[in-house]
Amino acid sequence: MRSVKLLLRLIRLQIRSQLQYPASFILEVISGVIIMGFYFVAFALTFSRFDNIGGWSLGEVAFVWGLAEFSFGTMDMIFSGFDYDAFGPMIRKGQFDQLLLRPVNITLQVFGSRFVLRRLGKMIEGLAIFIYSLTLIQVEWTAFKLLYLPVLVVSQVFFFGSLFVIGATTTFWTMERLEILNIFSYGGNEVMSYPMHIFPRPIRMLFTYVVPAILLSYYPAVYMLGKTDPLGAPAFVSFLAPVVAAAMFWLALRFWHFGIRNYQSSGS
Repeated sequence: MRSVKLLLRLIRLQIRSQLQYPASFILEVISGVIIMGFYFVAFALTFSRFDNIGGWSLGEVAFVWGLAEFSFGTMDMIFSGFDYDAFGPMIRKGQFDQLLLRPVNITLQVFGSRFVLRRLGKMIEGLAIFIYSLTLIQVEWTAFKLLYLPVLVVSQVFFFGSLFVIGATTTFWTMERLEILNIFSYGGNEVMSYPMHIFPRPIRMLFTYVVPAILLSYYPAVYMLGKTDPLGAPAFVSFLAPVVAAAMFWLALRFWHFGIRNYQSSGS
């Protein structure tokens, strides 16, 4: 509990520091919403020339797009301490050694080392796209779907966070950011923004058996939207999102602790 209280205090201090100049912060969030929102606007304008994409309408694609963007933005704010751009310099400069000397849980220290509040822009963008999707489609909401929706969001947050933790752990040996990992983190976010069956088989296999993103977005959306799955998967796979997210996060933490046990200082 002491470590958790310290974590909350570190986050609270970072929030206060980022809100020292509220006008600048608000403008940064707004600019983030506008810039990232243009990607969807460009897609929607292009989509207007077609009736559907793989049998999915604009509203249905916006449904999965909005959820993925909101979840990734939330993760990027919470797990920003594990972001490659932040954690890599910490390793190279020897700052991680300082964390190891403190009598506080090392994982919570990294969590509290960075909390980027401006990621609210991406969250707002994702939420706006999701709400917009609901104006275009008629979802037959049930009590279970309403309960499953926040579970799905939390599952996606921990899934993306697991990829950040794994990426941060690799820097114990590489010292530098491995750009190939962006295929799974930022690339996974892009893939999860579309119906998975439209992609070539190699990509589907990659994001099913290597990084199971398909179980966090596509199959749950098939259930939520009442779509027919051309891939022919069993119905129960639509409900595996929390199980897959928990397994991914557990594996990521195991790899993280393995990296800490085998960490050797950069000498900086």
